[in-house]
Amino acid sequence: MANAPTSLIDRAGLDRARLNKIVGRGLDGADDGELYLEYRQSEALVFDNGRLKQATYDTSQGFGLRAVKDEAVGYAHASDVSEDAIGRAADAVRAVKGGYSGRYAGPPARTNARLYGDDNPLGSPAFDAKVRLLEAIDAYARGKDPRVRQVTASLAASWQAIEIVRADGETYRDVRPLVRVNVSVVAGDGDRQESGSHGYGGREGYERFVVTDDWQDAVDQAVRQALVNLQSVAAPAGEMDVVLGPGWPGVMLHEAVGHGLEGDFNRKKTSAFAGLMGQRVAAAGVTIVDDGTIAGRRGSLSIDDEGTPTNRTVLIEDGILVGYMQDRQNARLMGMRPTGNGRRESFAHVPMPRMTNTYMLAGRHEPGEILASVRNGIYAVHFGGGQVDITSGKYVFECTEAYRIENGKLGAPIKGAMLIGNGPTDLHRIAMVGNDLALDPGIGTCGKNGQGVPVGVGQPTLRIDRITVGGTA
Repeated sequence: MANAPTSLIDRAGLDRARLNKIVGRGLDGADDGELYLEYRQSEALVFDNGRLKQATYDTSQGFGLRAVKDEAVGYAHASDVSEDAIGRAADAVRAVKGGYSGRYAGPPARTNARLYGDDNPLGSPAFDAKVRLLEAIDAYARGKDPRVRQVTASLAASWQAIEIVRADGETYRDVRPLVRVNVSVVAGDGDRQESGSHGYGGREGYERFVVTDDWQDAVDQAVRQALVNLQSVAAPAGEMDVVLGPGWPGVMLHEAVGHGLEGDFNRKKTSAFAGLMGQRVAAAGVTIVDDGTIAGRRGSLSIDDEGTPTNRTVLIEDGILVGYMQDRQNARLMGMRPTGNGRRESFAHVPMPRMTNTYMLAGRHEPGEILASVRNGIYAVHFGGGQVDITSGKYVFECTEAYRIENGKLGAPIKGAMLIGNGPTDLHRIAMVGNDLALDPGIGTCGKNGQGVPVGVGQPTLRIDRITVGGTA
């Protein structure tokens, strides 16, 4: 498919008038719904242990037809984009309406915002140039330090075109590029081995991401982290003050707090934040936003997967809960407005409220001042995996780079630290907010109900008091 955002209706050879009649028939009497058309190209190259280990290219296309009635959703999807297949889907989703005639919701507002270009990143640079780049990354990493034992470098890109057709005849289109570069390193000293990693990307072509300074910086960071971890000592255990670094550590905020502010969990009252609108849910000075309107960011969208323009939605303002992230269905059922957070992994999935770029705004403290304020604690710079229970707010997060703090000064790097806490509780324990807000470098993917979507996170340096640290020392 060319770079130009050709209509997917025309690409499939569909007659627009007949298509509108089929969609209208399927959604007649529904509260809301749409036909979602998608075409996607994707590639991934993985260079591991000195050789090209994986090179994949994939194209997919399909449609999903959704009918919404009250809390019920009828959904049918197929990879066959034809009148017959869409007609069968229309017959299938009609069952959700149960014979009751609804009033079809008004269309999303229009936007002229374009947060990324239409160019397809898969076409440039050429395949052989991408392989040479991965070889250069591997050689540079191995030349950094003789303790580097293994290097894995990868490039990944996708180009997604979507088109939304509503029963009222309104159509919405978007074309979404996405790239990511990642470097992982294993360093060893005798029998001991430790790892480090760094990645970056965004919604644009490869050009800006494969310049020498950028990939060398990524390698430098991955090697540095591996060598730091090679010197690490066992993490302490117990309750102590924790300082979180800026940028990627916002993934803990994303998991421990962000999911609990999505509309569906609050409508169903399964979130720890349900029923707390307008109340204090965090310490003074804590402001958290979800912003899908930042140009070129991994989590940004010009429109969401229902056609609603994304927004900068304030969720918590100076410690007070003021907003939720909403798709159309949950917003209507809660008497609120959609916020442009209706997202889906692909045409085979129904949309639901999902985060875009979620981050905490900067405060007034210098990072050095925050570290100096801690007598005994840890400084967490980078995180790996984590888990959260939405209903209780309890979370567990693994630190992949962290340090002891002793009498206000950074001490030895530590290994095996796990942060264990409760998101709603710990929001009240934020004692200092730094002035160094940073967003992550463009690597996040969020999972929910079996669906993965690209997201962004961020925060300034934070001090949170009395967090349980799981360790082995």
